[in-house]
Amino acid sequence: MTVPSADELLFVALGGAGEIGMNLNLYGHAGKWLMLDLGIAFGDDSMPGVEVIMSDPTFIEERRKDLIGIVLTHAHEDHLGAVADLWPRLKAPVYATPFAASVLRRKLTQAGLLDDVRLTEIPLRGKFSLGPFDLEMITMTHSILEPNALAIRTKCGTIFHTGDWKIDAEPLIGDLTDEAMLKRIGDEGVLAMVCDSTNVFVEGEAGSEAMVRANLKKLVKGRKGRIAVTCFASNLARVESIALAAVAAGRHPVLSGPALLRMIEAAQECGYLLDFPECISPQDGAYLPRDKVLFICTGSQGEMRASMAKIANDEHRDIVLEEGDTAIFSSRVIPGNERSVGRLQNALMARGVEVITDREADIHVSGHPARDELVRVYQWVRPRIALPVHGEVRHMVEHAALASACQVPETIVAPNGSLVRLAPGPAEIIDHVPVGRLARDGDGLVPLDGASLRERRKLLWNGAAAATLVIDGRGRAVAPPKVSLRGIEDEDGALAQAIVAGLHEMLADLGPSERSDDGRIEEASRQAVRRVVRARLGKKPLTDVHIVRI
Repeated sequence: MTVPSADELLFVALGGAGEIGMNLNLYGHAGKWLMLDLGIAFGDDSMPGVEVIMSDPTFIEERRKDLIGIVLTHAHEDHLGAVADLWPRLKAPVYATPFAASVLRRKLTQAGLLDDVRLTEIPLRGKFSLGPFDLEMITMTHSILEPNALAIRTKCGTIFHTGDWKIDAEPLIGDLTDEAMLKRIGDEGVLAMVCDSTNVFVEGEAGSEAMVRANLKKLVKGRKGRIAVTCFASNLARVESIALAAVAAGRHPVLSGPALLRMIEAAQECGYLLDFPECISPQDGAYLPRDKVLFICTGSQGEMRASMAKIANDEHRDIVLEEGDTAIFSSRVIPGNERSVGRLQNALMARGVEVITDREADIHVSGHPARDELVRVYQWVRPRIALPVHGEVRHMVEHAALASACQVPETIVAPNGSLVRLAPGPAEIIDHVPVGRLARDGDGLVPLDGASLRERRKLLWNGAAAATLVIDGRGRAVAPPKVSLRGIEDEDGALAQAIVAGLHEMLADLGPSERSDDGRIEEASRQAVRRVVRARLGKKPLTDVHIVRI
């Protein structure tokens, strides 16, 4: 389906449907495409050298003349973090409310794109039109400033796209979820609700930031020694709560980590956090008595370059935690980060630091809706179609079942690449489009399943072997083969000797015509090296062979 017709409304996710992160949603109508969000996810231990991954936008890149805009729902990395990387391939205007625009400008400046990207600020609750789409921003609550849902009105019907959200009666910063607006949209009639599925397995409600603020004050007030607290830098209500807890306990708050400073700067630029408690520098904090300082740190997910990891590994130039001190994790572990967070917490505990997480104290609430909140919004909006996104397939399937129990007439589970026709007629998957993943590798982007990263993974798990053969014009060895092993155990050199013997045997077995063919010798040599290593170690190393003829 190259060009959506005037009487149909299409949806396809290139990221964020079947996974959590990398959100990239597309709506097609009347010959045009509209993109909602363009985010990243973070690499894990299976992706050596890769910190950031994102959706491959090739499908929409090939149709970019029909891409009328990129609308960002909010400022979380999994919703706007890929704009600076992928905008040069899309070159579409970008639309965001003030806080997301402020965060994005800093990223574009760093990428040298600020003057190239046409970025339009949309006021909270703003209305605007892009081609055949009439859009209205709807205020929600979440774990970041200015989260927005969108009402997308077309002549085929209205889409309610939730973005990330929850219902928080006391979000501390920002406005409440616009319940009246949601009910009004429901009264107008909603064709489809495209909705966050993250916490569909969680009973009840997500909980309020106000509760976390009260509990952090109690927890901090009762501690002795230094305290370091880590949370998501984007959760500015939480950051403010930690700073207020420090002041209430007679401690000086210290901000440690550039991401924290950037987020607070962006918030204050938009008129938030203007009464944020006065902080001192990490250098000054290092000289205070242990019971008079509290460090607010980046690194709740175990990021190796963040402040908390540097502290745990005794690599921070100013901050030290030792026996009798406390590290508080006011966050949850994002799926996939369990090992990195575990390593971080083990390193802290090995130093005698007490570690407190949301398992030991009520110091975190999610930014995503639990089941009772989902039910409530379905009752308000009353869509004809439920289309779950922002979750793994198991979340989406469970979400569809919940929507059916809420008497939504149609539900559809559409993982990444599923091209869904929402109108006319019943919702159905009519095609599948190519999807893929790109990895930020240094300053460039490479396919996550490409040859370079495949070889890197193979090198990580199996090591590498290289052999150089010096032969004459008739393919006979004129010097012993040279063998180099990396990441392969061979302290006594026996494995290298066995490989050399295998290469001699391989050359002896080749016929005259084969010996004149360098390509054939290279392939036979690779097979010989792998055969020896596999027989002795059970590994299949990355193998490279060089032929030198003299």
